Amino acid sequence: MMEHYFTCPYCWQTISMLLDKSVSKQVYIEDCEVCCQPIEVLVRFSNSELVDFQADSIEQ
Repeated sequence: MMEHYFTCPYCWQTISMLLDKSVSKQVYIEDCEVCCQPIEVLVRFSNSELVDFQADSIEQ
């Protein structure tokens, strides 16, 4: 597991998430720990190195 810090796309607070390095590509929804809004998270690892991280609002 790896802790990754980023800015919430809703409240702009810096938050962190634990990322599982054993899964090379992940897309999921997780709520912000500050404002509780749903964040779409896209994570990609290559050889256990984080190569892409996106955290976006789910509003269209």
